[in-house]
Amino acid sequence: MARALKVEPEELTGTPYRDAIEQDGPLEGMPELRAILAEAQYVEPVRPQAIEAMSAELEIVDLAYRNDEGRQALVRLPTLLRQLHGAAREAMTDAERGRVYSLLASGYGTAEKLCRRFGYLSLCTPAVDRLEWVAHQADDPLYVAKAKIKRARVLMYFDASDVGLSLVERGLNEISGGDESAIAVRGDAHLCGAIIAARARKADIAREHIAEARDLAERVTGESDAYGTLFGKANVGIHACAVELEAGDPGKAAREGSELRLPAGIAPPRAGHHWQDTARAWLLAGNAGKALEALNRARKVAPQQTRLHPSVRETLTSIAGLERRRSESLTAFSGWLGLRL
Repeated sequence: MARALKVEPEELTGTPYRDAIEQDGPLEGMPELRAILAEAQYVEPVRPQAIEAMSAELEIVDLAYRNDEGRQALVRLPTLLRQLHGAAREAMTDAERGRVYSLLASGYGTAEKLCRRFGYLSLCTPAVDRLEWVAHQADDPLYVAKAKIKRARVLMYFDASDVGLSLVERGLNEISGGDESAIAVRGDAHLCGAIIAARARKADIAREHIAEARDLAERVTGESDAYGTLFGKANVGIHACAVELEAGDPGKAAREGSELRLPAGIAPPRAGHHWQDTARAWLLAGNAGKALEALNRARKVAPQQTRLHPSVRETLTSIAGLERRRSESLTAFSGWLGLRL
């Protein structure tokens, strides 16, 4: 729609939702992260901690993001990125430098996710640019493939599906090995390809990617934490429902989405996104009541993500259009979002 209207996608979604964000206070860390992305390869470094300490700090940041605590992750990430750049400058050996750049690749990958989480879509591209630059200097070759997959996901928001699908294939071709890390990145690439293809109305390609991902998920126990992919059987099930929603049968997506049993330990934002998709599917199937019920499930499991996701507002506005009278549940949800219906 944005391409047809010759406007930026944010003009249609209204992101970032500053009023909703500021209800919980200033978004600490975002101005500093924006500055780091603008500095690009000229980032002003600071004195680093020991590499093991920075690695542990990065794990804390990633865990906060995984647990729907994006604000906490955002507060800590900018200083860590500057410290890692300081470590890269002070590295005495190629091996030490390569390890630092792998940590930087992970950090910039998380930066892209945080920009997306809070609706700063314009910052996702420079974040991926930085990820790609450091990935080529990292000692872990999987980050090169991961960077292409990340860029493909960003391109999806600009309706550049052909380029995105091409990058997914190029990323897949660069993944070697059969350990859990390689399997998780390969599976994540297929899931990314499935959603891009589905949104481009290429249902056959989308289902091929889902089938490949499902085979790979059989080789993973639970939900893999490798490279932030959270890849596993539940994740494949969630994406399979999303493919039906985007390019298949919304009614089927709604039914299967509601029946899908998610493991207790699944990442809250992943579960929240599933219930957001299920709400959209029920809405398209003509059941506003079940759509609102699914939105409330999303709110319960991942409140931060649900409050800031554009599809939630679109779905809620459409539910209001179908309901002849405003229910208390609808009014309460819209008030929580800060959305006037």
